[in-house]
Amino acid sequence: MASGVQVWLSMADGRKRLSHESDIDFGAAMTTESAIDIDASRRYQAMVGFGAAITDSSAWLIEKRMNAAQRDKLLRDLFARDDGGLGIDFTRLTIGASDFSRAHYSLDDLPPGQSDPALAHFSLTPKVPDTGAEEVLPVVRAALAINPRLQVMASPWSAPAWMKTSGSLLHGTLKYEYHAAFADYLIKYVDAMAAAGVPIFALTVQNEPRFNPPDYPGMLLSAGARRLLIGEQLGPKLARREHAPLIFDWDHNWDIETEPLALLADPRANRYVAAVAWHCYAGYVDAQTRVHDAYPDKDAYLTECSGGDWKPMRDDGLLTIARRLLIGSVRGWSRGVLLWNLALDENHGPHAGGCDNCRGLVTIDSKTGNYTRTVDYVALAHASRFVRPGARRVESSEGGKDIDNVVFRNADDGSLVMIVANSSQSAQRFVAREAARAFAYTMPARSVATFVWR
Repeated sequence: MASGVQVWLSMADGRKRLSHESDIDFGAAMTTESAIDIDASRRYQAMVGFGAAITDSSAWLIEKRMNAAQRDKLLRDLFARDDGGLGIDFTRLTIGASDFSRAHYSLDDLPPGQSDPALAHFSLTPKVPDTGAEEVLPVVRAALAINPRLQVMASPWSAPAWMKTSGSLLHGTLKYEYHAAFADYLIKYVDAMAAAGVPIFALTVQNEPRFNPPDYPGMLLSAGARRLLIGEQLGPKLARREHAPLIFDWDHNWDIETEPLALLADPRANRYVAAVAWHCYAGYVDAQTRVHDAYPDKDAYLTECSGGDWKPMRDDGLLTIARRLLIGSVRGWSRGVLLWNLALDENHGPHAGGCDNCRGLVTIDSKTGNYTRTVDYVALAHASRFVRPGARRVESSEGGKDIDNVVFRNADDGSLVMIVANSSQSAQRFVAREAARAFAYTMPARSVATFVWR
C-alpha cells in the first residue's frame, strides 16, 4: 500500500463511479471547524460483512438466463474482492418463498386439511415447479467457492400453511400448537443446507413480523409469540446443538423498537437471542442505538433495504445507502449490512406479488444474460471492497454539517478505512486527523468517498 491515503470517489450525478483518485499526502494536524477526529484505540463492533440477499429470483436469473462464462464473471464480480470485485462477505436466503420467488411455496406443503407435525414431507425442493428455489443452492455453493468466508443467514416469510390460523401462506399467524413443529422446521432447514454444503450462520424466525402482505407469503408474529417460540422451543433446541446458528430477533423496521425491546425484556427468550435485525423502510436509524443501549450485549444487523424506483432511492440511491446504511446503521452498532435482491431483470423481476419496482445490485438482461451494475452496487462497494471481516469500527467525530463518516481498522493488515458522504449541493472541505498526522480533502457536491491508509 502507498504511504499516503488512497481515495475512491463516486458522485450522485454519475460522473464518477468508484473512481480511483490521486493519493493524498499526510501533513501536520490542522485546526479547522470541519474536522473528523479519529481515535483508532477506541474500538467498537467487529464487522461480519456487507452484501445482499440471494433470493429465488436472483438465483433463477443467474442460473437460467446467463451462460457459464457470464455466470462466472458475475459471481466473481460480486463475491471476489480482487480485480475490483464487490467483495460480498454476508448474504441472506429465504426459507420458502418471498415476493421475489417465481411462485409461492413452503418446504412442507400439503393439501388443505392435512398436517405434518413430524415433518415427514419436508424438502428443500418445493412441490411447486419452477419457483427459483432449485437454483439457490448452485449459486450459493458457487459463491462460497469464490469466498469461503461468506456468512449466510436465512429468514422465513411464512410457516407452512397447515401451521397457520389462515390455512394459507398468505395472512394469519402461527398456531401455538405448532410452535414446536415450526422450530423443528427451521432446524431441518439448517441441517439440510449444511448437508448440501451451505452452513447457516444465523436465523430469524419471521421476516417483517408486523407486516401482513396482501399478495405474497407473510405471517404476523407478535413479540409475545416470538418470545414463546424462541424461549420455549427454538432457543433450547439450538442450545443443545454444536455449531448452531445464531438467533436474530425482529427482522423489521426502525419504527417499532418496542417490539424487540419487549422480547428482550423476557429473560427466557433473551438468553437465546444474539442480535436484533433491522430493515430500513420506516422509522429512523437511531432506533438501533437506543435498543443497543438498553441491551448492550446484543448485536445489531441491517438485514434488508432495497433500492428501487421510489424516493429517495430513485433519485438519491448513492447518498441514501451510504448515509443511512453504510454510515448510520454501522454507527448504530450494525455488524453487517444487507441490501435486498442480489440481481433482478430489466423489469424489476421476476416476482410473485409484492414489490414491482425494486432494484438489485445488478440488472441482468433476461434476453442476453448481460448485466449492468446499479447505483446500489456502487454504494455498497464503498464499504464491501475495503472493509474486511473482523474489521473494527473505531471512534470518529462528526464531520460537520452535511458530512457523515464512519471509520474502521482492518484486522489483517491494520489499515484504516474511512467512508465519507457529502450530502450538500456544494463541495465541502474537511480535515481528517488521526494521531499526530492529518490530511485534507474537498468532497464534490453530493458524493461518497472511501479513504484507505496505514
